[in-house]
Amino acid sequence: MKNRLLWKLFFVVAVSTVVLFWLIDLVAQHTEESMSYIDHSYREELKYYAKEAERILNTEGEEALAKWIDQIERKENTWIAIALPSITTLANTKLSQHYIDAFTLGRSIEWKIHLYFTQNPTMDIPFTDGHTRFLIQLPQRMRPGNNLLIVDLILQIAIPFLLLCLITFVLYKHVMKPLKKLERATHQFSEGKFDVRANEGFSHRHDELTNLASTFDTMADRISTLIISQRQLLADLSHELRTPLARLNIAVDCVEQDLDSKQALERLRYESSNMQGLIEDALTLAWFNTESPSLKLDALEITSLLQVIVDDARYEFSQHNIQLIQPDHEIFINSAQQALTAALENIIRNGLFHTPAGKTLKVQLDQKSDHLDIEIRDQGHGVPNKHLEDIFTPFFRLKQNEQNNQNDDPSISSKKSGYGLGLALAKRQILALGGSIHAENINQEPENGLRVLICLPCKN
Repeated sequence: MKNRLLWKLFFVVAVSTVVLFWLIDLVAQHTEESMSYIDHSYREELKYYAKEAERILNTEGEEALAKWIDQIERKENTWIAIALPSITTLANTKLSQHYIDAFTLGRSIEWKIHLYFTQNPTMDIPFTDGHTRFLIQLPQRMRPGNNLLIVDLILQIAIPFLLLCLITFVLYKHVMKPLKKLERATHQFSEGKFDVRANEGFSHRHDELTNLASTFDTMADRISTLIISQRQLLADLSHELRTPLARLNIAVDCVEQDLDSKQALERLRYESSNMQGLIEDALTLAWFNTESPSLKLDALEITSLLQVIVDDARYEFSQHNIQLIQPDHEIFINSAQQALTAALENIIRNGLFHTPAGKTLKVQLDQKSDHLDIEIRDQGHGVPNKHLEDIFTPFFRLKQNEQNNQNDDPSISSKKSGYGLGLALAKRQILALGGSIHAENINQEPENGLRVLICLPCKN
């Protein structure tokens, strides 16, 4: 789902808000309901007033009752009356007996009191005769809901504030947990811990933050690979340069001492040329590894290019047989001529170098519906199966005895075997052109020679 984190936050905030308001309303209603009744002690006190008034009226008379009522009115700051309900009807109409029985002059002390009315209600307590009524305006001290303002502040401000703070904290932890881990991973990566990753443990979230962590991990993978490969390239390059530099120093000493100066100068030119080629190949390989370049593609006729490369190889390796098999019509592809030429030359020369004199190297081009297959077969000693991928690694070479499957230790061999950059560079060039390359022993047996298959995209 796109914007998963956004929808998740929308859902949490919306549901939390709705539930919060619902709970506040529910609690407020319940609280107001419970606060709307006169306290039990006050109800008993009002009943006592009514019983006392009835007693005084029956035993001491109305004059004593008036004095007692005046005393209670001053005490409670309210008014009190003793009344008999009487209803007069007009036009010869009659009231139902049920209405007459239920008729009161005030509110029962058991009823709810409206908390938001400004005037206190009149309470109606019947005497024992069922007709005489004790009426009293509810004293302010007995009115329920005196703490309503405080309760409203708590329910409508304090509790919502605390709950919203809690929801905000939960959302903050949910959002910041992967960000904190990403921050730690970035800090550790900046300190040189290139194996640290940020997405471990968060793959179940599948939101924008895990996408960010995955992007960081992809970046970390690439950067760590580049740094490690650059370090390895520098180490290998420095190792490779030691031998030609030593030979250069020997040649310089010979020239200085006038010992076979002509041969020494030839050696200087030879080693200088080799070092220049090594450095150029190393820089090109580093460029392909670090930049992952997108090469400019132009229309290229592949059959003519292969013919030129094979002709050059026949001239350079005159003691070898080179067989070129390809269609007799032109085939145009979108490719970069310089990169493709260099890759094919490196692979063909590598095959010829490992093919004994008098043997045949076969180059075959096959056109498919959406790609081209270029197959290069040599008649050399092949490569141990476990090293078929390693031959495309920079500076990887096999000793001659390992090519004959006599031992398993790869190491730097003689000068004649090259520097081990040709196939590595060829693979980077083929990949940059959108193609693929792999090597395998013919019939799975190294002694039958090596087969290198190149696949290049091709549109009819």
